[in-house]
Amino acid sequence: GSIDAELFQRFKSIELLVCDVDGVFSDGTILMGNQGEELKAFNTKDGYGIKAIAKAGVKVAVITGRQSHIVQQRMSALNVDHIMQNREDKLSAIHELIEEFGYTTSTIASVGDDMPDLGMFSASALGIAVADAHPFVKQQASFCTSLPGGRGAVREICDIILQAKGLLS
Repeated sequence: GSIDAELFQRFKSIELLVCDVDGVFSDGTILMGNQGEELKAFNTKDGYGIKAIAKAGVKVAVITGRQSHIVQQRMSALNVDHIMQNREDKLSAIHELIEEFGYTTSTIASVGDDMPDLGMFSASALGIAVADAHPFVKQQASFCTSLPGGRGAVREICDIILQAKGLLS
């Protein structure tokens, strides 16, 4: 779809993409085995998008309220720059990234699907909701993806960032 010029310009200025995990990189489903093992499904299209924006110089962070070895493995495999787990206060986590690495709110886009993600929106130039986000989160977002979490929403965002920077090929 089309994006208005002002919003497109904000995508162009993004230097750090901050994402929730459950409901953004995954569809939010957590499968638990009899031995307590946890399984999640990740979309390879999202992984390609993360690698593509990294090549373009955009840093990536994930902030999740849960702690999961699977998340650590997947995000490490994608060379995600900042992996912050067990962080329910996502606003303070973003502020830590800003203070430690010198990011500015005008260069941050954050992606979420539910109420705990709203704090990230307040510290970002772009608050992005996935298509199947909670209705209130979608209402607070600067942009809503056409694709749901775990089904290519992250790739959609990465492609828009690359297009805005003139790097989508």
